[in-house]
Amino acid sequence: MNQSFTQMLINYAPLVILFVVGWFFGARHERQHLARLVISEKELGHIIVSTERFYRPKISANSEGELVLGSVVIAQDYFKMVIARILSLFGKNLTTYETLLDRARREAVVRMRIQAQAKGYNHIYGVRLEVTNINQLGSMVEAIAYGTAVISTQNRS
Repeated sequence: MNQSFTQMLINYAPLVILFVVGWFFGARHERQHLARLVISEKELGHIIVSTERFYRPKISANSEGELVLGSVVIAQDYFKMVIARILSLFGKNLTTYETLLDRARREAVVRMRIQAQAKGYNHIYGVRLEVTNINQLGSMVEAIAYGTAVISTQNRS
């Protein structure tokens, strides 16, 4: 019995080690990405974003509206997807998908704001977000944020 347990341990140890290493580096990468998003959101906070469809800010005389967009494809690490599949069997809240979608939406908005800033705009209105699955497992999503960018004369309230 002891010999079979040892053999089983030898057979499955590499798999367990790879799973733990993958989980560690995936979680670390996710934390780093979220930290970078917080920094970018603070740096771009002066660009006002409004989701109101028919809202029109007070724009400066020389400003014309221009479409700006941000697009990103984000994949969740495989190891978290394994855990999510197991939890879905029990009807649990799948926080791995929630963080994937949160990161994708926030990154798309940051990229849209970067594009607006590069063109000298300070206000984006009529912002829309779209998120689409790229593969059938749900581990990769594309998020697109787009809106009309202008140079506004009103201050942030």
